[in-house]
Amino acid sequence: MKYTLCVTQQCNLRCRYCYIAKRDRAMPIAIAVRIVDFAFSNTPQEERIDIGFFGGEPLLEFDRIRAITSIIEDHPKFDPGRVDLSVVSNGTIFSDEIADYLRTHKIALGISCDGPPAVQDAFRTFPDGSGSSLIVEQNLRRALGWFPDLPVNAVYSPSTLPCLADTVDHLAALGVAKIYLNADYSARWTRRDADRLPDIYARIADQYVEFHEQGEPRFISLIDSKIAVILRRGYRPLERCRMGRGEYAFSPSGDIYPCERLIGDGNGSGHCIGNIVSGFSPAAACAGAGETKARNPECLGCGLSIYCMNWCGCSNYFASGAYDKVGPFLCASERAAIVESMRAFQRLEERLGPTFVDHLSGLPWAPSLRRTTVAR
Repeated sequence: MKYTLCVTQQCNLRCRYCYIAKRDRAMPIAIAVRIVDFAFSNTPQEERIDIGFFGGEPLLEFDRIRAITSIIEDHPKFDPGRVDLSVVSNGTIFSDEIADYLRTHKIALGISCDGPPAVQDAFRTFPDGSGSSLIVEQNLRRALGWFPDLPVNAVYSPSTLPCLADTVDHLAALGVAKIYLNADYSARWTRRDADRLPDIYARIADQYVEFHEQGEPRFISLIDSKIAVILRRGYRPLERCRMGRGEYAFSPSGDIYPCERLIGDGNGSGHCIGNIVSGFSPAAACAGAGETKARNPECLGCGLSIYCMNWCGCSNYFASGAYDKVGPFLCASERAAIVESMRAFQRLEERLGPTFVDHLSGLPWAPSLRRTTVAR
C-alpha cells in the first residue's frame, strides 16, 4: 500500500512539465496525524506500508518531515520491518544535517535530474528562468557520498528524447547506479517521436550491456524493469496500478487523490476522491484503471500486453484523458522497451552466462547496487 504526503505545494523551481500547482500551502500536523492513522488502519496485514514525502519541494519543509516521521515512528502499530519511508527532492536542497537524519531514520532519498546541463536547464528552472543544473549536480555528488544507491529520476520530453542516451552517460559518469527514465506523457508527442523510439531505446540497451560487460552495471529502469517482467512472465497483481485502492495521495489540506500525479491544484476538485477529515469513497472514475486491462481494442489481442504498463492510470490519463485508455506514444514506448530489453537480456546471457537470476524475484542484478552506505 502506498501513501504519498504532499507536505507542501511550494517549490523553489518552476519545472515546465510539473503537474502540481504551486501554492503557499504546507500540511498541518493534525492532518498528518489523521493520514498516518489511516495508513496503519487501512493496510492489510500482509502488505507493506510505503509512505512517501512529496511536494512541491518537500525539503523546504524539512522540519515538518521530521515531525511527521516522529508521528509515524511513535504510532502504536509502527513496525520498522514493515514500513518504508522515502522523500523525492528536486536536488536543490541538501545538507549533512538532512542526510544524517534521513539515513538515521532509514528514509530513502530520491533526486530528480534530467541529464546534462543543457537538458536539465531546458525544463527545470528557477522562477527567474535561470537553470538549476549547477546546484543540482553539486548536491547530487554530495548525496551520493551519503547514499551510494541513490535513485535518480530523469524526465524526458519530445525535445530531449534524442538526448536520452547522453542523459544515461552523464548520470553514470556522476556515479549514479540507479537511473529511472520517465516520459512526460502529458507532452505533445508525435508519430515522428514514436518512430524514433526503437533506435533511441536500442542505444540505451547497448549502454546497459556495456555497463555490465565492463563490470560496472547500472540499474536502468527502461531495461531492468522489463527484463524482470519478461522473466516473471508478466506483471504481478501488486505491481500494477491500484490507484484509489492500494495507492493514495494527500494534498496539504488532506484532500485524497488516487495518485500523487493527479493532485493538480490540490483544492479538492478534479480527481479528488475525498478528504481525510470528512471521509472518502474511491471514485467511480477509478474503476477503469489499475487491476483491469486497458480498453483499447488493439491491446486485447497484443502478445506483449502482459509485459506492458497499459494499466498505468495516471500515464493513460495524461496521454489520452482516460484512466483506461492507452495513448499511442505510451504504446510505442512500451513496445520498444520490451523488444530492446529482450535483446539486451539475450546478449548478456550469451556473453556472461546466467546473469539475471535475481530478476525472477523482482530484484535488479547489480552488485554495485548492494554497496554499503559510506560511513561518515
